[in-house]
Amino acid sequence: MLNEEFKPMISKTKVFHSIPIGLIYARLGFGFIIVALSYFQITWFRGIIVTLIILGIISDIFDGIIARKLQISSLKLRRMDSFIDQIFWICTLGAAFIICKEFFIREYVKLIIILSIEGLTYVISYIKFKKEVVTHAIFSKIWTLTIMATLIEIMLSCNSGLLFSICFYVGVLSRLEIIAILITLKQWCNDVPSIYHAFLLREGKEITRNKLFNG
Repeated sequence: MLNEEFKPMISKTKVFHSIPIGLIYARLGFGFIIVALSYFQITWFRGIIVTLIILGIISDIFDGIIARKLQISSLKLRRMDSFIDQIFWICTLGAAFIICKEFFIREYVKLIIILSIEGLTYVISYIKFKKEVVTHAIFSKIWTLTIMATLIEIMLSCNSGLLFSICFYVGVLSRLEIIAILITLKQWCNDVPSIYHAFLLREGKEITRNKLFNG
């Protein structure tokens, strides 16, 4: 029988271990709330949406950091993180479209291009490895920050010029890198920081992953 003095310690450990999963599901909730706010457009809905986008990014940053700190980061957790990331950004993009249709109609060519390249990364990954993309490349993380800034600008003003252009070109380059990584890898692998690291993995070498952003 478990000694009584150890039970509180084990209970606290379980609570701490649930934090990364809680942050991931919180981001899922934020996405659904953002869509609802864009539809009903209650008082201060734009400000609330911007706050939720920022909280979503913060949760995305810290769920992995906390998981690695607690040494509970796993392939299952990383795959779930990537899946919910996609849902969160689809919800946010959909909300921006609901609020600012004119902007999306005006920039439809660039949007079709970037969404097509994004879809292509998943097609390649499923054809080659029968699994989704979970590379978590560093350049992709930079793109995520530009997406956040661009969507916030669109939400607040229904317009984005230079920021949208930066987001578009960074997005194209980061997706092309992901495609290159997928083509280079012999076996499916999660957390590949860059194409350079993909070449190392292809040659059977160990790679060093950043403790804060990968692994």
